[in-house]
Amino acid sequence: MPIRILIVDDHSVVRQGLKMFLSLDNDLEIVGEAGNGDEALSMVEELQPEVVLMDLLMPVMDGITATQIIRREHPDTEVVALTSVLEDASVVNAVRAGAIGYLLKDTEAEELCRAIKAAAAGQVQLSPQAAERLMREIRTPESPEKLTERETDVLHLLAQGKANKEIATELYIQETTVKTHVSNILMKLGVQSRTQAALLAAKIGLVSKDEFST
Repeated sequence: MPIRILIVDDHSVVRQGLKMFLSLDNDLEIVGEAGNGDEALSMVEELQPEVVLMDLLMPVMDGITATQIIRREHPDTEVVALTSVLEDASVVNAVRAGAIGYLLKDTEAEELCRAIKAAAAGQVQLSPQAAERLMREIRTPESPEKLTERETDVLHLLAQGKANKEIATELYIQETTVKTHVSNILMKLGVQSRTQAALLAAKIGLVSKDEFST
């Protein structure tokens, strides 16, 4: 089954361009498009896409607000920010809102297709520029609750960009168990998303910055 995608951007030319080259990939299916965050909420409810490509600067409702609501009400839908904005605050706020990825609009078509597929599998997808800005903003907890050995293993693989299913296979555990470990990791580290946890793992040296998947 192809990955169901909703495109959200206030410029119709951008939406048409995205539809044109994404539709060339048989693994992807464009199920709808929206011109602002408010429209996106209604369409996510109706269409249940697996991935939303979300612009950030839009009228009526911005992409960050829409991302936060989508992730709260539809946790199985992943959001990838696709924007021309690279300000530190925009990157940080998008990830805090729950975006699993942050890509720039000058991303090559082939790379965007790969990122969508990875996001659908639960893998963190960040442009190198966005990762650099996030790394500066992520603060190491002063006294984080100690992770168990297994949670450390899961965090290490998560930071490498592994999806839950891949982590489960590598550690010989159930995928539901991986989800539980990920929830515990987020709580103990005081972060809200896999993306933040992965960045923190790179910052504290659990994985090298070169090893961290972007």
